[in-house]
Amino acid sequence: MDTIESLEPHAGELMVRVSYTCQACEASYAHNAAFHDVAAVLNRTGSVTGLLQFGGVYFHCGEPMTFANSSGRSVRAPLATEDADDGLLDVYLKTRVIQCRCGFRMELPA
Repeated sequence: MDTIESLEPHAGELMVRVSYTCQACEASYAHNAAFHDVAAVLNRTGSVTGLLQFGGVYFHCGEPMTFANSSGRSVRAPLATEDADDGLLDVYLKTRVIQCRCGFRMELPA
């Protein structure tokens, strides 16, 4: 993040203006964000390079990512490559896919 600026007093949640530079495309972006969300990002360790999350919104290339589709993924890998009925039940996780205009995609639990 390059700057965090206070906004004019207003009713509701405390908001700030955040500006930052994307490490992938080197373009600068700015938008309003909730103060507690900015603090959470700044205090995060091991965050993913090039991806910011403010509240429930993910940003990549300086723009909010959009929903692409949903799917079901099996969370169990087969024990063998042959087709064998091992008697185990499959477990599926519903996911939502979000994407950036640059092609970056990410799956989130639904």
